[in-house]
Amino acid sequence: MNKSLDDFVADLHTRGFKLDEEAIGFIYFGKKFTGADDQLIKMAIETTLKCQKRFDSSFYMSVLEELSAKKWKNKNEMTAHLKKKGMSI
Repeated sequence: MNKSLDDFVADLHTRGFKLDEEAIGFIYFGKKFTGADDQLIKMAIETTLKCQKRFDSSFYMSVLEELSAKKWKNKNEMTAHLKKKGMSI
């Protein structure tokens, strides 16, 4: 079962990634702006945290827009695409 976006953010908090209200608001702004589903949003957050070691809103938005540009079948395809773009995830 896939976690909701709210559950994912709460899980990040329990693992030590404490996102402030501004970051959480920006995550939901990105979701509304791109129309992306929760899986894409979670992948963009995960990639941002792995690459930047913190939440960087402009990096997150770039990743989200990159992922939103194509219809992906699964997380493995998204990961492979981001690795081709030079991201170490």
